[in-house]
Amino acid sequence: MKKLLFTCLTLLLAAASRAQDPIRLTDEQALDIGKKIFQNEAGGKTELLVHWNEGEEFASLGIGHFIWYPKDYHEPFEESFPPLVKFLVAQGTPPPRWVVDAPYCPWPTKAAFDEEKPSPRTRELRDFLASTIALQARFAANRLEQALPKILAAAPVESRARVSRQFYRVAQDPRGVYALMDYVNFKGEGVKETERYKGQGWGLMQVLQAMSGDAPGQPALDEFARSAADALTTRVSNSPPERHEERWLSGWKKRLETYRQP
Repeated sequence: MKKLLFTCLTLLLAAASRAQDPIRLTDEQALDIGKKIFQNEAGGKTELLVHWNEGEEFASLGIGHFIWYPKDYHEPFEESFPPLVKFLVAQGTPPPRWVVDAPYCPWPTKAAFDEEKPSPRTRELRDFLASTIALQARFAANRLEQALPKILAAAPVESRARVSRQFYRVAQDPRGVYALMDYVNFKGEGVKETERYKGQGWGLMQVLQAMSGDAPGQPALDEFARSAADALTTRVSNSPPERHEERWLSGWKKRLETYRQP
């Protein structure tokens, strides 16, 4: 049944990307993908839907640990939680009023977040995010839908055909659509100059640029996972020492392995 769902999604993605129409997911497809992303990002643990990672300066929320910055703080990574809030409001399923009205993350520091973690409003947000997994997956699908045009516009002219070819090569496999959705929400499109360490990025664009094979199916998934692992290994090597990003690399690589598993 899952294979059939992902096969249908693959065909929908390919058609949608060519026609610039929205990716259309059934509720079952959206929930299935949402649960996979939730498992990857938060181990499927409801308490981690509202989280603040050690060593980071922002909250991580929802199944994709979407970033929410405190006031006057701007890291190089793309902030993704406010766009999710706007998407949910547009879908007629708004988050709690205090979230919708907040101009920025209400917790200025991890210490402030930890202090309020048991509070009623934090529990309210956690319960809301646990009840909207499928909608959050639709938000992730929308981001993937918009990713390829952004990537092709940012990529060097000589690499655009290869990037597009590798994108569709991965997407031909039912598991590949999930891999593309998960990775672009996990590590971004790779088009922002600020998302670089020592001039090298780690987003979907960089992963696709480093691929060179032609065979679809399992070889495409294997190469995508290897290329992503190489990109993230390079990221860690280039990262500022004070961030201690090496502590995350093992978990990141385990996540990438799900891209090629049945």
